[in-house]
Amino acid sequence: MLERRARATGERFTFHSSRAVLRDVTQQSLDRMVAEGDRCASELSDASVDALVYACLIAVMAQGAGAHQEVEERLAQVASDNGCPMPVISSAGALVRSLGVLGARRVAIVTPYLEALTLLAERYLNANEIEVVDAISLEVSDNVAVGRLDPSQLVPLSRQLKTADADTVVLSACVQMPSLPVIATVERELGIPVLSAATATVFDLLTNLGVDPIVPDAGSLLAGSPRALAPSGG
Repeated sequence: MLERRARATGERFTFHSSRAVLRDVTQQSLDRMVAEGDRCASELSDASVDALVYACLIAVMAQGAGAHQEVEERLAQVASDNGCPMPVISSAGALVRSLGVLGARRVAIVTPYLEALTLLAERYLNANEIEVVDAISLEVSDNVAVGRLDPSQLVPLSRQLKTADADTVVLSACVQMPSLPVIATVERELGIPVLSAATATVFDLLTNLGVDPIVPDAGSLLAGSPRALAPSGG
């Protein structure tokens, strides 16, 4: 998405990463992943980056209500203690905030997770006054396999979602699960805003960097007028 934006605007972005190990997407593995966050934040702050993104949705949501604020504050403190204060965005927090921007209170979601983890995501959204009206779990526990899922299959899957009472569809409630190539397509077909954990994260990132959160062909959230498709009563 940042490359797509750069081609359109002439801006230049550099991307730096530190990986917290995650092989199987289970509660135990996610807990270990979260525990590695401090190390990752410390390593990245050495690069004097402008913002830090914790790019795993369910790892944070699995920690329970309010976890995104706690994680963002803790990692910001780690970076600051290492001499590089910066905004910290978690994908979990970004999704909650982006749904707020869209005025969404009822959502339908697609996740790659086992059903038990999808239920944790639902509870997390419910704790933030967002009702999940329908959910599809793909039951993929291998993290590498999640990254290899075919995004084109999300188009027929989206037709299976019960969206009559939904304000918004979260087409991929997982940063690892590819969805960007079909977000705009599904949005046009359903006629309501469609976003993903990744598009929400980029929206929050660009906002924190102080630039207009616009990425071409990435759905209405990143189109420059994110309320355009939102229900009038939202």
